Amino acid sequence: MNASEKADVVIIGGGVTGTAILRELSKYELKCILVEKELDIASETTKANSAILHAGFDAKQGSMKAKMNVAGNRLYHELKQELDLDIEWTGSLVVATDAVEMETVKELFTRGRENSVEGLEIWSAEQVLKTEPNLSQEVKGALWAPTAGVCWPFGMAIAFAENAVINGAEIVRNCTVEGLDVVDGKICGVRTSQGTIKAKYVINAAGVHADEISRLAGDNSFTIHPRKGEYVLFDKTAREQMVKGIIFPTPSKTSKGILVCTTTHGNTFVGPNAQDMDDDDKEDTAVTPQGMQEILSSARKLLPNIPVGAAITEFSGIRAVSSTGDFILGESEKVSGLIQAAGIQSPGLTSAPAIAEYITSIVLKKEPDIQKKANFKRNRPKHKMFHRLSHEEQAELVRENKLYGRVICRCETITEGEIMDAIHRPCGGCTVDGVKRRTRAGMGRCQGGFCGPRITQILSRELGIPVTAVRKESADSQMFYEKDQKNGGNA
Repeated sequence: MNASEKADVVIIGGGVTGTAILRELSKYELKCILVEKELDIASETTKANSAILHAGFDAKQGSMKAKMNVAGNRLYHELKQELDLDIEWTGSLVVATDAVEMETVKELFTRGRENSVEGLEIWSAEQVLKTEPNLSQEVKGALWAPTAGVCWPFGMAIAFAENAVINGAEIVRNCTVEGLDVVDGKICGVRTSQGTIKAKYVINAAGVHADEISRLAGDNSFTIHPRKGEYVLFDKTAREQMVKGIIFPTPSKTSKGILVCTTTHGNTFVGPNAQDMDDDDKEDTAVTPQGMQEILSSARKLLPNIPVGAAITEFSGIRAVSSTGDFILGESEKVSGLIQAAGIQSPGLTSAPAIAEYITSIVLKKEPDIQKKANFKRNRPKHKMFHRLSHEEQAELVRENKLYGRVICRCETITEGEIMDAIHRPCGGCTVDGVKRRTRAGMGRCQGGFCGPRITQILSRELGIPVTAVRKESADSQMFYEKDQKNGGNA
């Protein structure tokens, strides 16, 4: 980035919300720059969530969560083909195990109808167990929502980002916001670790740090509280003992509950729990033995025979809980040109494309002369997923490019060709975890034990940097210790 850049719009935050907004704005004749403090996009909340596209029955009627959820779900049905998104429309079940919980199920059914969710049904215990035979025999019934689905969550953010870049938007990574310039009550620039960007509008999509960004401009009208959720992920071999779709318990006041859910790649997970953290713990994603036991104990209420030996990893994410209890969407009342997209907790992933349309409409109302791009490219190049191709298609791909014949990740059958593509695509991966999120290399049973060193070598070669400069995730996630070369040390 130049020392002093100019833009019409600067977006702060490279999660699924920020990248969706960038993609929507890239449809118009606007210069848009997204800044992300990490080395890669989708590195925080977007990388560690339940990956569920919610139907929209849970949120309070009339809330922004309810409106954005239902609209976003519908938009993803259109975007799936347009952006080559990895989505399976599995439907979801909210399962009751006693009469009190069945009353909650009925309330959710009514709320969902009020929120205009389509196709909702209340199922009997027999219907539930016919669909999900591994569930507890204590099941009394459930709410069936056919429009729900599972997705590849960071794949969503990456798709939005790639398409935005193809259409002329810019993404600057490893770029920390240090200040916001406000003159006469109007935003006019963003000071970053890579220079200042003059801008007419700043969109605050900074996740758990959105309140801090807002305060930099003098708007302290809301706070963001971190709530951690831990998960346990199971190997694909456990699927027959787990579930086929999305299984929710009846929700509590603070959480949708510890659920059991499939993924688009054949794994299953249980989680998350809900741990309210201190406000200075927004980066604490550590998992704990206590958290794992809480998750497994709660999940056994719905799925009694969880194959714990098939667990392959634990992870956690931080949810951005707003002081308002709802999404915070709209222009700041204190600073003209500062547009908030804050407090985006569940159902934020589902809501992202609808939030993007909503935020873009605010910019367009203030800039009525802005025109749509005549040459906007709606699609992005499709990923070549080697393991999902037929043998004939695989052979043809290897004939075209021999790198697709070199399997780097044996657990997931990910080839060097796919890794090369992930590095060199628009907004490509530049870290080991960045490659993992784009290809699944390292997400299998061995969790990168075999393929990790080879991926590091490929990144070093393709980025033209020493192996010791390759990072796992963040700028300080060094994987190698380099001795002092002046003393004759080696890496």
